[in-house]
Amino acid sequence: MTALWIVALLALGVALAALAHARRTARQLAQITEMYWQLKFDHGELKAKVTPPPPAQPEPQQTFVPLSSIKRS
Repeated sequence: MTALWIVALLALGVALAALAHARRTARQLAQITEMYWQLKFDHGELKAKVTPPPPAQPEPQQTFVPLSSIKRS
């Protein structure tokens, strides 16, 4: 009977240790995830500062061509 109590207490100890480990791992995962998104945001901001804007398209020149100057073929 005593052996059963020892096994039960050992199982309870292992379960508590596993629970503590799982909580620690979840906390680390949350911290790493937050650091990832912060890094991604900072990278986007720095990339926007470094990348020059594309050159503006020049305005098309409008020229008047009279219909009389167009030869019919």
